[in-house]
Amino acid sequence: MFARRVSMELKPNSSLELTQKLEKEVIPMLRKQKGFQDEITFVATGGAKAFGISLWDKSESADTYNRETYPEVVKLLAKFVEGTPRIDTYEVSNSTFHKIAAALPV
Repeated sequence: MFARRVSMELKPNSSLELTQKLEKEVIPMLRKQKGFQDEITFVATGGAKAFGISLWDKSESADTYNRETYPEVVKLLAKFVEGTPRIDTYEVSNSTFHKIAAALPV
């Protein structure tokens, strides 16, 4: 399993609108993507920062989303975000929500 972490600084008083936009437009887009597994979004107390973690079946699925759909997501969220969101990627090693086979040493 593969994860993308998108971190962003939020414009003042925009966290509620961001959450609504994610629920109504972004998450439905994610659900249509091949290999998409889950999305978890966090907003800091006070609403100045947020990050989302999306889980994918493999890195290729996340890469395809990043190239083909993510630019549209950035446009949808632009009115809530200061600057450019930062993307980090990870191999998922453990999860209590998803059954993940531990990678065996080669």
